[in-house]
Amino acid sequence: MNPINENTKNAQVGLVMGSSSDWPTMQFAADILDQFQIPFEAKVLSAHRMPDAMFDYAASALSRGLRAIIAGAGGAAHLPGMLAAKTIVPVYGVPVASKYMRGEDSL
Repeated sequence: MNPINENTKNAQVGLVMGSSSDWPTMQFAADILDQFQIPFEAKVLSAHRMPDAMFDYAASALSRGLRAIIAGAGGAAHLPGMLAAKTIVPVYGVPVASKYMRGEDSL
């Protein structure tokens, strides 16, 4: 599956990653959502490179019908925290292994 899933109709979960290189980790979440037949949308939104788009995504999550957001990012994991700051939809952060600390800095 392509990490960019533009089929957002009836999506209940937003699967968001900071970069397409995070897809190998985030694909596990996509596979589980597929297994349970939970409609989701997958998007790349960087907290650092595209903060306005990320804020818009978070601010519109509830009105678009999202019931949860699963956000994965390496490094200091700013993406889940920034999304959570802009929405009342629950945001679940996923640590993504980084080159130096194996994702421990994301915890």
